[in-house]
Amino acid sequence: MAAIFLPSQNRQPAKPRLENSPRMMALVASGASLVTLAAAVALFKWLTGLAPDLPHYRNPAIFIHVATVLPAVPLGAYLLLSRKGDARHKLLGKVWIALMVTTAIAITFVRGGTDFSWIHIFVPYTLLGAWNVVRTARAGRIDEHRKHITGMYLGALIIPGGFAFLPDRLFGLWLFA
Repeated sequence: MAAIFLPSQNRQPAKPRLENSPRMMALVASGASLVTLAAAVALFKWLTGLAPDLPHYRNPAIFIHVATVLPAVPLGAYLLLSRKGDARHKLLGKVWIALMVTTAIAITFVRGGTDFSWIHIFVPYTLLGAWNVVRTARAGRIDEHRKHITGMYLGALIIPGGFAFLPDRLFGLWLFA
């Protein structure tokens, strides 16, 4: 009779949620679209000579940072919005993490590796986020992995990506030239 009041011992653990909420997916899609579109317009203007060619922005660290961060925006959105768990997702996820870590490390050398601005606060956030994303995926803690990857995408890529278009920053200078 006591078994009626006790929780079942045969309960299966709750299955991890593989997807974000529709609201979060819309936020990811719209953030990715805005940053990608603004970056494409800025790059187009620079490549066609409509934006200034600033010699102090020819720093190799800036080139590496831009070359790794630009594909990370649409790739990260694709990973968050597409099917999860298959071989393609795992491979592209590793590529995305490598892009993000390279981006974070490269940006620390823009000013010689010693002079940091306020935007560099996103570097430790990115590196810690990458570690948490990999750690939780390897441990099979998919719900935590999903939360870390979503937080890292928005907090280490989309939010700083928005700051990249301020009028005094490279992409802002190109976009609004």
